[in-house]
Amino acid sequence: MSRPSIEAVAAQVGRGGGVARREAEAAIRCHEASDLGAYIAFDAEALRRQADEVDAAAARGEDPGPLAGITVSVKDLYALDGYPLRAGTKRPLPAWPEGFLVRALRELGAVITGKTHTVEFAFGAVGLNPNTGTPVNPWDPVEHRAPGGSSAGAGVSLWEGSARIALGSDTGGSIRIPASATGVVGFRPTTGRWPTTGVVPLSTTLDTVGLLTHTVEDLRYAFGLLDPLAGHARETADATPQGVAGLRIGVPASHLWTDAEAGISAVVEDTLAELRAAGATVIPIDMPELDEAGERYFDGQIVQPEFLGFLERDLPEWIPLLHPIVGKRLGAAGDVRALDYLAALHERRRLSADVHARLASERIDLLATPTLQIAPPPLTALSRLGAYRDANRLMLSGTCPASMLDLCAISLPAGLDGEGMPVGLQLMGPAGADLVVLAQAAAVESVLGTNLARLGTPPRLAEPSQAD
Repeated sequence: MSRPSIEAVAAQVGRGGGVARREAEAAIRCHEASDLGAYIAFDAEALRRQADEVDAAAARGEDPGPLAGITVSVKDLYALDGYPLRAGTKRPLPAWPEGFLVRALRELGAVITGKTHTVEFAFGAVGLNPNTGTPVNPWDPVEHRAPGGSSAGAGVSLWEGSARIALGSDTGGSIRIPASATGVVGFRPTTGRWPTTGVVPLSTTLDTVGLLTHTVEDLRYAFGLLDPLAGHARETADATPQGVAGLRIGVPASHLWTDAEAGISAVVEDTLAELRAAGATVIPIDMPELDEAGERYFDGQIVQPEFLGFLERDLPEWIPLLHPIVGKRLGAAGDVRALDYLAALHERRRLSADVHARLASERIDLLATPTLQIAPPPLTALSRLGAYRDANRLMLSGTCPASMLDLCAISLPAGLDGEGMPVGLQLMGPAGADLVVLAQAAAVESVLGTNLARLGTPPRLAEPSQAD
């Protein structure tokens, strides 16, 4: 079954006839029928009011916007009017004003469904949150598997059918990881391209905000509308999909490949073979900076002290309340010397410059790797803190290098592994080339197919969602 694009849905809403309200009611039915636990808060009446306002504007002959009536779930790291801000913690944080991304989506006509679960303060890649609850990965019909984090409810809300766009944030991979784990599309924009206002920070150096959708084309459409609102001119000349013929895809010699489970690497290798057969040039490339960047990330000399500094400065009363899976992992963050922190920032800049120079000299358009090295683990396997730490590191290891190297990166569905769990193909491109990378990813999607075509419907969803 095909899924209408968000562009087509918004156009239908704009023609009037109460379509936004019908979309809202479909989203509400999907949410009420779901046991996936994507949301910490879902306000059906607020959603209906927003939809009615959009329909009223269309009925008056006004343009309700290019995202009119499109349902959007919001990670509970974002400030959202009418909702408490918990950031996955044991008690609400002080009120914050809405920031760039939420305001921009409202301006474009989108409607908000509610707030999805996040890992506490976004400090974790598995998606586990003992404070507020852990959403259910819909791909395992029996066990409760991790949904990927820290945007834990984002991908789940898309499959639930309550949202067509999900807002996430990505520091070391928190958009791409749940996208891969749940079989949807997630894009990390270039660091700093979009303001992170109205979002609780984890790392002032690495934080980004972004979107998850079912298809690259949906994400590309929404990104193209939001980007000018963030102050970026449209760059259409090089950002039009031309097919994959001539696309130069580098396959780096890296732990991102060698540490991946055999079933995962085999799926991604098969996708690259499909792209090669369609005319892409797939090139082995030496890229030691990826592994070094990952090691630097796990040194904990950037994210951890920045996170602890924020808590000590703005939320000191929350530090004793941290769950051990967050609090104990902060460990010795307060012992990081200023000189070591500055040296880590310097090394990050050096590695990024080296990678970008190598991409240019080798004429590589995209780097391709598996998004995750392991399948999303069952929660029963994470009861010990040591097991959680190991899984968290493995789930971060495929995505954190792009964050450290200032690459923009997208994860799109590649297939299912031997356990029937989604596998993500990660494509990484140069900083600032966001629109071009999205166009190239759209060309890749045209070869591989969308998630419904490639993966099918998750086993926990007996029927396709009512919003399809």
